This record gives sequence, C-alpha cells and structure tokens, in this order.
Amino acid sequence: MRRAHQAIIFAAILATCQAAVGSASAQSYPARPVTIVVPYPAGGPTDTLARVMSEPLKSSLGQSIVIENVTGAGGSIGTGRVAKAAPNGYTVAIGHNQTHVINGAILNLQYDMVKDFEPVTLIAETPIWIISKKSLPANDIKELVAWLKDPDTKANVGAVGVGGPGDIAAAAFQRDTGTKFPFVIYRGGAPLLQDLLSGHIDFTFGQAATYLPHVQSGQLKAYAVLMPRRWWAAPEVPTLDELGIKGIYAGFWHGIWVPKGTPAPIVATLNGAFKTTLADPATQKRFKDIGQEIFPVEQQTPAALAAQQKTEIERWWPVIKAAGIKSE
Repeated sequence: MRRAHQAIIFAAILATCQAAVGSASAQSYPARPVTIVVPYPAGGPTDTLARVMSEPLKSSLGQSIVIENVTGAGGSIGTGRVAKAAPNGYTVAIGHNQTHVINGAILNLQYDMVKDFEPVTLIAETPIWIISKKSLPANDIKELVAWLKDPDTKANVGAVGVGGPGDIAAAAFQRDTGTKFPFVIYRGGAPLLQDLLSGHIDFTFGQAATYLPHVQSGQLKAYAVLMPRRWWAAPEVPTLDELGIKGIYAGFWHGIWVPKGTPAPIVATLNGAFKTTLADPATQKRFKDIGQEIFPVEQQTPAALAAQQKTEIERWWPVIKAAGIKSE
C-alpha cells in the first residue's frame, strides 16, 4: 500500500512538472523561427498565400517565418509531416479543402486529418473557374461543350492531384453535359498554370485567384465561375447556372493547422498573429489583388475552421465515394 501511495504521489509530481514546463514553453513562445509547411510547389496559390502573410506574421510574432514546400500525393506528404511534428507551435500547416477534407476520402493516409491536428484559423477563399488556353477555338460554354463532343477533338484537362475540388467539379461537368475528356495530373497549381499558358494542356477547373491576372491580360480564357452568383473580382464572367448547367458549386478555402496536442496558449498566440496579419491593410490589398476573399473576423477562429472542415466532410465524402473516386 505504501509503495502504491508513493507511486501515486510521484505521478502527480511528474504531471505537475510537465504542466509547468509546458506552461513556461507556451509563455516564451515563439523563441525561434516558425515554419509554415506548404504542401504544394512554390509559385502556386497556397504558396502565394503563405508568402504574402509571412512578413506581417514576422512582425506579429517577433520571429522569422520559414516557408517550406513539401510536395506530393495531393498535398498529403507535407500535411503528414506537420501531423507528425512536435506540438510546440514551430511547425504550422497551411492547407485547404483538398488536404483537410477530400484526401481523407480518396487516400490511405498515415494520419487522421481531423484527430491529428488543432485548427487555428480560416484564412481566405476563392471560387473555381473553367479556364482554357488562349488558342482554344470555343468562345463560350455552349461552344466548349460542342467542341468537346466533336469526335475529332482530342482535349485534355489539367488537374492538381486526383480527386481535388477541381477534379470533382470537372467530373460533375462531364456528367451534366455528356462530355468526356482525359486528365493530366500535376503535383501543384504552378506547373499546371505554366503548361496552360504554353498551350500544352487545353483547359482546367482551377482556383480563380490563380488565373485572374492571366485572364485579365488576355493570356487565358474564362468560361464560367462555379458558384451561385458572379464573382466580385470578375463580374463579367457568368455562372454555370446562368448558362443552363445548374448546381455545380465549388471553390477553395484555406486554413491554418498545428499538430494535435499543441498547448492552447500557443494556438491562441498563432490565432492572434494571423488575425492581426489578415487585418493589415497591405495584406488585405494583396489578397484582393490576387482574387482571395479573407474570411470575416468572426470566422477567423479555431472553432470556425473546425466547423468548416466538418461541414465539408459531410458534404463531399458521400459524393466522392458514390462516384468511386480513389487515388492510386
């Protein structure tokens, strides 16, 4: 009995010491540079958002921000690295609805994209456009559908990974228009954009923010936006609903996560730093210039990000599984 009592006392002392160390660590955070892991190549939309935020985040946190691109497997390799990182606030994931919603339904992940992370904040969102190379002969959706149905057409569509938001939207478009086209798979949005600009692929279903400047300059064509209403950044581009293809709504929203078990004070510090960054007028202008809409401040919370992720899982997983979409 005495030994058992001593063991209980020792366990209590150990727990108290660990809590004290964790508390001290949280109070001194951050004491060194913070790494944001971008699970896609440099130059893509997710990478661009991270780099736009890095300088104001440096001011808010008082430490340098390191951007690390860890690519592959639809963003799951970089995201997985963060899941396995020490929960101390120094390794942060930026991701979106593919990395933290869709991948769970199409990949055999070595981590749980909900249970292995602590949500920090929602960042921004942008809709999906149907975009083509400049030389594509079709000038509107009706002509695009006709061109795709022509037996002589050998079209190809670029997609980032398998089963991403654009991929799923393209599958819905095929279903509703009776068209068929093969997919060319890319590791990230940047190399896809380069091949679209150079004419190596015909069109894509991609993040509108990525393609906005190239459409505005006449280098690419925009056929439609996949949302219920026209997009504020390019109101001249019609919705698919207006063009008679109804109910295909898709976009990209970005958020910030840290490994599960990260102390609440550190999560709160990061959340405050990102809120300050997103409230910065210079950051807001840069986001607007690239077609990203920052979430309202009341949605820049861990709870709002967790709710967004839950809602999207409930919405898309049944659709993905019914369609039999699975990454090899």
